[in-house]
Amino acid sequence: MKIRSKNEIPSEAKQGLGAQDDSASYVNLHKSSSEFSSRNEYLEHELQIMQPKRWRPNLPFRDYRFEFEDAVPAMAATIGKVVMVAAIAATFAAPLGLSETFILENVRYELLIVAFFIILFSGFILPTANLAGTHGPLIPLIPIVVAAGGHPMAFGLLIGAFGLILAFSKGGSMLAKLTSKGVCGGLLLYLGFIGTTSQVAKLFTWAEGIGMTYIAFIVILATIVLYAALESINKRWLAVPLSCLLGGVIASSLGAPFDFKTGPGLPIIDPSYWWGESTGWMLGLPTLESFVVVLPFAILAVAMWSPDFLGHQVFQKISYPERTEKVQMNIDDTMLSTSVRQTFGSLLGGANFASSWGTYIVPAAIAKRPIPAGAILTAVFCVIAGVWGYPMDLAIWPPVLSVALIVGVFIPLLEAGMEMTREGKTTQSAAIVVFSSALVNPAFGWSITILLDNLGLIGCKERSSELPHMSRWIIPLVVFIILTGVMAMVGMLPGIPALMSNFRH
Repeated sequence: MKIRSKNEIPSEAKQGLGAQDDSASYVNLHKSSSEFSSRNEYLEHELQIMQPKRWRPNLPFRDYRFEFEDAVPAMAATIGKVVMVAAIAATFAAPLGLSETFILENVRYELLIVAFFIILFSGFILPTANLAGTHGPLIPLIPIVVAAGGHPMAFGLLIGAFGLILAFSKGGSMLAKLTSKGVCGGLLLYLGFIGTTSQVAKLFTWAEGIGMTYIAFIVILATIVLYAALESINKRWLAVPLSCLLGGVIASSLGAPFDFKTGPGLPIIDPSYWWGESTGWMLGLPTLESFVVVLPFAILAVAMWSPDFLGHQVFQKISYPERTEKVQMNIDDTMLSTSVRQTFGSLLGGANFASSWGTYIVPAAIAKRPIPAGAILTAVFCVIAGVWGYPMDLAIWPPVLSVALIVGVFIPLLEAGMEMTREGKTTQSAAIVVFSSALVNPAFGWSITILLDNLGLIGCKERSSELPHMSRWIIPLVVFIILTGVMAMVGMLPGIPALMSNFRH
């Protein structure tokens, strides 16, 4: 979308962007919002004049500003973090016989850990690295890992190590370049649809459990009307807070039970406690065998990063205006920060397995805000939620949680996927990636479709003919073979038993 003339960057400023010319600095190029005819123009201008610095300090008010729009993705990210870390900790706790106290304490611990790394990387030295969130697609694998005798620290350290290798080799950005618009759009459509239907089902399950099924219907219907109204007035970025408020108020007024149970407190900040033989995880430190057991799972976890990261970057590209490439999410930097955060989080005793933070980047892209400012607010909100305790109860209450994820993440993903598959022959690739993802999972769907797409069997044949052999079939074939082989080893291919008996349930 083109920016109006009054929103253009002066030619002399353009020449200095990226240089050390003080006249072209963010501070000098910044204008008050009152100088623009609309709030949207002001936000787009902010994106265009930012000059993020890699591995150098990026400071608030000197390199970026805080706006009230930053609070929305920060709120959505905090809700998502509480929910996802709790899900991972609970999935580990059940087969290991750990109590609810372990889950609560570890979630609080992870909220403090992630706050530090958010500020260090996304807010300070790598401002184009998306926040390191939680690897949601990995959750179904955790019971298999535990049953195989996998150690969470060994698992996390191997994920961090493989992620660092991919980041330093720039493998993530290379795979992104090999992925066409059709494949990207299909992934977004699949993830958006599956996520939306999953949250709707969860909300109805909760409502049935309390004997008030009608509450789920009313909450979702009201959310649909609210979202449509916000779309019509170009205020979609307000969907998360208003939908959470609406869902909570409706459910409460209709008599849905809710109690604050988690009071203020601090988690135990002592790695020796978490990795003790009779405390924390009650597993002790991992052995060499522990690393061997989780090796294929770690490879698969990092392989799943590429489609996840790519979808987040593409959504940002669609939502941002022209001339904002320098502030868009860098896949390799995100992999680097995610890997470091994963490594230290595992050493400290956290239950989280990291990936690109979707519940942050999607609302931030809609609000047309850069990564750093919202990242700082997310860190603050995470600390408040972890120490205060009560917000954790509210964040995981289904009428708040489900609508936040639906309007903040999954519906925007659907919209972005449809936008990417509007032109050319993208629908063929999109259909195949949805089909194959439904067969196994998005990582399998992505890998087989980029192979078929780059070979020219589907999608744009002109694009395929212009690719060199390495990009056309060698790299896609190697990626597909590795991914499918690992999935076969751990028993993730439907109807096919695990090739290695150690990984059977």
